[in-house]
Amino acid sequence: MSPSRRDFLQILAAGASMTMATGNARRAFAQAAPHVVVIGGGTGGSTAAKYLKLENPALRVTVVEPNRQIYRCWGSNEVVTGHSPMAEITVTHDVLREKYGIDFAYDRVVGVDPTARRVSLAGGGTLDYDRLIVSPGIDFVYDETEGYSQDVAETTIPHAWKAGQQTLTLKAQVAAMPDNGTFILVPPPVPYRCPPGPYERASLLVEMFRITKPRAKLLILDLKDGFTKDQPFMLGWNRLYGFNIPDTKMKNMPADVVTHSAPGTLEWVPGAAGGKVVSVDAAAMTVTTQAGETIKGDVINFIPPQKAAKLAYDMDLVDGRFCPVNGETMESLRHAGIHVIGDAAIAGDMPKSGYSANTQAKLVALQVNRLLTGQDLIEPMYSNVCFSRVSAEYGVSIADVFRYDRAENKIVKAKDAGGVSPLDATHQINRMEAFYQAAWMENFEVDCFG
Repeated sequence: MSPSRRDFLQILAAGASMTMATGNARRAFAQAAPHVVVIGGGTGGSTAAKYLKLENPALRVTVVEPNRQIYRCWGSNEVVTGHSPMAEITVTHDVLREKYGIDFAYDRVVGVDPTARRVSLAGGGTLDYDRLIVSPGIDFVYDETEGYSQDVAETTIPHAWKAGQQTLTLKAQVAAMPDNGTFILVPPPVPYRCPPGPYERASLLVEMFRITKPRAKLLILDLKDGFTKDQPFMLGWNRLYGFNIPDTKMKNMPADVVTHSAPGTLEWVPGAAGGKVVSVDAAAMTVTTQAGETIKGDVINFIPPQKAAKLAYDMDLVDGRFCPVNGETMESLRHAGIHVIGDAAIAGDMPKSGYSANTQAKLVALQVNRLLTGQDLIEPMYSNVCFSRVSAEYGVSIADVFRYDRAENKIVKAKDAGGVSPLDATHQINRMEAFYQAAWMENFEVDCFG
């Protein structure tokens, strides 16, 4: 039985503390270098640990992570469609340990005492910290759609929105789909991890179908009436996949938009047209929409609403479904000395993306070092860049800059900064953006884990 929140916050494991290579973790802080513990060794946590060491090599940094290898979510759409093998998105912490001197405790957190500033581990050890950085990621809300559950997600109707076994399950389902089959994709409500991700997945699947299953169809049933980069995506769909752009999305579209006489491979049904799915039937492989239509799919990819991971709830860091933070330092508004980054954080206007987690981690590394060494905090700035593929040779992108609004204590999008792929971009620009996406993922992995 898992501990209650009260137990979790107060549990102090018996026995000796873990001994780190740089000194005993229980040594009085006044006699040792400050110790920063990072919970979570994914994109955000690994970046934070690396940049803490780059900023101040004298810091002791320990990452607590149950897994010795990580499946990064960015790039997992390419695994589903066969563009990349699973090995392509599998990373380790070897370079972070060997090059930067970061300690890793491959264990599970069972308790955090924010008053004593102590982390307790399932293996029986404890870690005292001066500052704690938490990058727990997301979990899923399974009980808002009739017929959907965690068991259904793990067996029949995967979301594959955490890279791992479900990625492979969905890939196998796609491979087994009949040549004239129907793939139903149901995106989640906002906020959710990687806003353009479901639509990139749809794009790459349709590209695959046109080669391997030319009679197959892909249907997006969306409760939303728009999405990140929707116009650049739809323009690409129009050019490549016979998609007719709805009138509501035609503003500023270029003159080469085509009205196709026959239905294309891809169809998007927004919420206003009855796209919201209200129930699923795993046995029958059907979904029912708010408009009362029941639709059968050969493969159903239902991506449920999202929330902060269970660890964040156990640590009493959550208000609603995510973790409120001070936008200047990403410090929790519920417990001092604990900084929350990545998808679990309420980061104002910033999207929940790997790039956001990475830039938050870098900012927190700078601010935490200043807090520990008595320096003035820097004025925070954040950014997000996202490249998506409409096909292997057709890319779209978005870039934004964010600043901290002190009066509102909120991270807000900076005016007149960033933007999306222009609708009048040349084919060469779209082609280059697809190549930029591949280069970005390769370099981004090195930035986070290497």
